[in-house]
Amino acid sequence: MTRYPASLAAAAVALAALAGFVDAVAWIELLGFFASFMSGNSTRIAIGVATGDWVAVRIGGGLVMMFLSGVIAASVVGHRFAGRHKAPVMLVVTVALTAAACSAWWGYVMAPLLLLAFAMGAENGVFNRDGEVTIGLTYMTGTLVRMGQRLAATLMRAPGDHAWGPYLMLWLGFVCGGVLGALASRASLAMAVTVAAVLAGVLTVVLSALTGREGRVRRV
Repeated sequence: MTRYPASLAAAAVALAALAGFVDAVAWIELLGFFASFMSGNSTRIAIGVATGDWVAVRIGGGLVMMFLSGVIAASVVGHRFAGRHKAPVMLVVTVALTAAACSAWWGYVMAPLLLLAFAMGAENGVFNRDGEVTIGLTYMTGTLVRMGQRLAATLMRAPGDHAWGPYLMLWLGFVCGGVLGALASRASLAMAVTVAAVLAGVLTVVLSALTGREGRVRRV
C-alpha cells in the first residue's frame, strides 16, 4: 500500500469500498454468505458438511469456485497485459458486474450473486506484481495485520516504515462501502448490483487514466 503513489493508493481505497459494497449485498441476499470473504464461505461449507446442510455446501462451494475463476481470469489478463494490467483487469470486473446486474434485472437471484464472487476474485488482480497480490482489496485481515505491525513498530520506535495510516484508510474504505451496499440492497438486488457495476466502470476509467499518466512520466 505504501509503495504506490497517492493517486493509486486512493484508487485502492475506492476499490476496497467497492468490495465492501458487493460483499454486504451478497451477505444480505444470501443470508450469511459472502462475495469476497472466502474464509467465511469456507467455514460455512465446513459447518454444512458437519451438520448435513448440503444446500449451504452447494452455495458456499459455488461462490468459492466462482471467486477462484475470477482470480484465474484476472491472472490470464494480467499476464497478457503485463506492465499495464490494472485497467484491463478492472475491465473484467466491470464486465462481470454488468452481467450480474443484467441477470438480476431479468429476475435471476443466484446467477448474479455468483457473478459478484467472480468479480471480487478478479478484483484482487488489479494490484498485482510478479504474480503476487500487493494490495488485498477484498479481504481485510491482512490489512489489519499490517496496520497492527506498523503500529507496534511505531510504539517500539523500531527502524523502518511506520506508515499505518494507508492501511487504516483501506479498512475504512471497505467498511464504508459495506454500509452503502447494505443501504442500496434495501431497494432491490438489481438496483444494488447496477450501482456496483457503474462504480466499477468509473474506476476502470480512473485506473486507465492514472496508469496511462504513470507510463508517460516513466517514458519522459
